Amino acid sequence: MFNYVKVAVAVPKLKVADCVFNKQEILSIISEAAKENVKILTFPELSITAYTCADLFFQNPLLIAAEKAVAEIAHETKDLDMLILIGVPVLTDNQTFNCAVLLHKGKILGLVPKTLLPNYSEFYEERWFASANDLIKEEITYAGQVVPIGSDLIFVAENIPYLKVGVEVCEDLWGPIPPSSYLSLYGATVLLNPSASNELAAKPGYRHQLIAQQSSRCLAAYAYASAGIGESTQDAVFSGHSMIYENGLLLGETESFSRENQLVFADVDLELLVSERRKHTTYMSQLAKADAQRFYREIKFTMSEGELGKFTRPLTAKPFIPKDDASLSKRCHDIFMIQTAGLARRMEHVHAKTLVIGISGGLDSTLALLVCVKACDFLGISRDHVLGITMPGFGTTDRTYQNARNLMKSLGITVREIPIRDAAMQHFKDIGHDPSIHDITYENTQARERTQILMDISNQTGGIVVGTGDLSELALGWATYNGDHMSMYGVNAGIPKTLVRVLVNWVASTGELDAQASEILLDVLDTPVSPELLPPDENGKINQKTEDLVGPYELHDFFLYQIIRFGFSPAKVLFLAEQAFGKDYDRETLLKWLKNFYRRFFTQQFKRSCLPDGPKVGALCLSPRSDWRMPTDASNRIWMEEVERL
Repeated sequence: MFNYVKVAVAVPKLKVADCVFNKQEILSIISEAAKENVKILTFPELSITAYTCADLFFQNPLLIAAEKAVAEIAHETKDLDMLILIGVPVLTDNQTFNCAVLLHKGKILGLVPKTLLPNYSEFYEERWFASANDLIKEEITYAGQVVPIGSDLIFVAENIPYLKVGVEVCEDLWGPIPPSSYLSLYGATVLLNPSASNELAAKPGYRHQLIAQQSSRCLAAYAYASAGIGESTQDAVFSGHSMIYENGLLLGETESFSRENQLVFADVDLELLVSERRKHTTYMSQLAKADAQRFYREIKFTMSEGELGKFTRPLTAKPFIPKDDASLSKRCHDIFMIQTAGLARRMEHVHAKTLVIGISGGLDSTLALLVCVKACDFLGISRDHVLGITMPGFGTTDRTYQNARNLMKSLGITVREIPIRDAAMQHFKDIGHDPSIHDITYENTQARERTQILMDISNQTGGIVVGTGDLSELALGWATYNGDHMSMYGVNAGIPKTLVRVLVNWVASTGELDAQASEILLDVLDTPVSPELLPPDENGKINQKTEDLVGPYELHDFFLYQIIRFGFSPAKVLFLAEQAFGKDYDRETLLKWLKNFYRRFFTQQFKRSCLPDGPKVGALCLSPRSDWRMPTDASNRIWMEEVERL
């Protein structure tokens, strides 16, 4: 469903050289995994025998018992639609190979031998095993079946789009160019690694780095299953530290040093991985090199998609915002400095004497003002180079007006106030518009008058106009064309509304501003988002709330991320939104705003096609010079019809 596949890593209880006991524990976990709708299950390296059998690997009874156990597991799982990887020693070509055996519905699909054998420090594998490079045969008889063998196997699920499985064993990942690098270039989207990594101080962190990086480089899912505490502790201890990564994102992880069987599973998004590979045009460039020319045998099998079951995947309702405080603070600092450095460089390059910015008392202009102030500090010039201009209009409320003025004063910038009511009324007279009709002309006249004032003052003072509009507004086209849509440098252009709020809160809490300024910022955060282009209500409160008109920004930011970042369909976006927001919004509400997002996103592209310069700060941007190139007259029929069907 939606190109998800449930992948699991397992760490069974284990007895060294006891293949009967180990087989029973493996079958027990397989049974548990089947109840959870797992489709791909990986056990540790040499999990049939234990990794630490040492010279017992020279004993024929152990090798025979291991093969018998595999045959019995194959028989026991003949009705199970699950791809199962188990670690086994295999005797062929007068050598013993450390292999991964892959089973599906009782059939042994293939044997993948380990390529890189560690023979340093506490490892002596070359004493017992041969490398996959030493293999002669391409096919052997094993556990009563004729089986392909080699490190050149990719396992392909014929009727599940994008599901191709590659295998490397433990140390293979530690090499300078792991086999998985080539497996992924030749199509593998899910990489399995049965491993036996002994525990050392600080090694878990290194494992995380290694697997996160490899999954990122390969743009793949990486399931790493490591041997547990049942291994011999004669000279080393094993913890069972196993994990599942997807393109650098940790999806699941076992508990180290557990005395019980462990099973951790996660829903891998195959569509996401393929989308990323298509987008990264350098991904396949390695194949142009002679040393990358390989031949892989595709082992095809038929697997049904089945039921997804419980959705087991990290999913946040706020994809632009890190969850933990440490990451959030670092992210905010980095973004704020990108904005600051970008504006400072522009100011230097054009020899601008001033930064001219309209201050409304709202979120976006507040963040842009903070960036202007920081840019002056960064350049070592006085903050009075910032010209903050508040321009009260028909919809300005006392709350936003006072916040705008007080914040500018507390930051030590140059403050100007230029009311626009008279100018707007004159314009209505000039064009023959009845000011009692509060339509789009009434609203946009004010926005364009404000922009004209800012542009003309920048000419007067040798400055540049700093734009305040954010990424969410650009996605929805919620900006007046040639009004707040236009500036000479848009510092917020790469920042969605949900992140604007977080950044302002971060500045308020860093202690860089005095108590008064921080207090104003907190009140700005508490103010409803509004363009304030319609008169206030009878109580003097904001009468025009943006989210009542276009929809909640938390939903639109979520839609924006899933649609533009990964190209997901409306049905998949709705599914994910239901997982993320199911407690807060019903399906009908989600569909209403999803439909509105698609409608506005397509019809408002013309505003993004002539977007002012502004810095990209994250993985997603709508600048026509950066991430997003779309014809302004493209039809949204395909997307809208799917939403209607939903």
